[in-house]
This record gives sequence, C-alpha cells and structure tokens, in this order.
Amino acid sequence: MTFFSGEVYDTGVGWSFGLEIDGVEIKEIQEVTGLKLESDAIELKHNTSDGKYINKRLPGRKKSGELTFTRGITGNKGWVDWIDHVFKGDMKSARKNGVVKLYNYQGDSTMEFKFTNGWPRSLEISNLKAGDTTVVTEKLTLVHEGLEKAD
Repeated sequence: MTFFSGEVYDTGVGWSFGLEIDGVEIKEIQEVTGLKLESDAIELKHNTSDGKYINKRLPGRKKSGELTFTRGITGNKGWVDWIDHVFKGDMKSARKNGVVKLYNYQGDSTMEFKFTNGWPRSLEISNLKAGDTTVVTEKLTLVHEGLEKAD
C-alpha cells in the first residue's frame, strides 16, 4: 500500500459537503465538526537486557467519537423526532448509520466518512434575541460507535 503517491491533487473545499443518514440525504447542512479518526495510544515501559530504560508507544483500540451537524431551522422536525427516540429509550430506532461526503468543484464525491450506530446526544437551538437578524439554527450532537474513511 502506498500512503504518499507523489501525485498532485487539488485540495478539497470546505463548503462542499453532504450528509446521508440511513440512505436519506439530509438537506441544507451548514457545518459539520468532529470528523476525527483516532486510536488510543498505549505506553509500554520496560528495560532491555542490558538495563536501558525504553518507553515505547503502541497503537491501541480505535476510538468512537462525536459528530456535530448544524443547519437552519425549518419546518422539518426530523432531528427532534430522532432525539425523542433516545429520550423514550427506543435505542433500536435511535441508532443509525450515515455518511459525510466531501465534494470537489465539479460536485463529484472525493471522500466519504462512514459512521456506525450513531444516535443524538443533544439538540441545541441557537440563541434567540430581539432585533437579531441571524438565521436560527439547530445543532445536533451525535455519538457514534465508529468512524472510518470509506473506500
């Protein structure tokens, strides 16, 4: 496997992405945070046969994590209904799989990150203030049991 091929690629653009949950495209996402592939680091301390101290770092288990999605509030109550499954203890309905897709300038998918068994931990509505002219948003924080780059 070659990690660094030497080929030159255009960088991705941060404004061109999509979200799909259980095969359903979620429209008008403004922001995605938490795309992080991570593992534990195990510290192995020991002495060699000649008495030298060695501190070695080994890869551990793959970590699960959280993703946060922000979108403008519309008449769509999908995220409220989804977190309601969690509040009622219906985790079979609450756990969903999904994909965050990154697109290039031509609109072609260039990279995908798949999450497994994600469920909403919190749903936050942005601040409301008299006289404010900003868009009211909803921010969904989703915990997952695994995130991986799709092939």
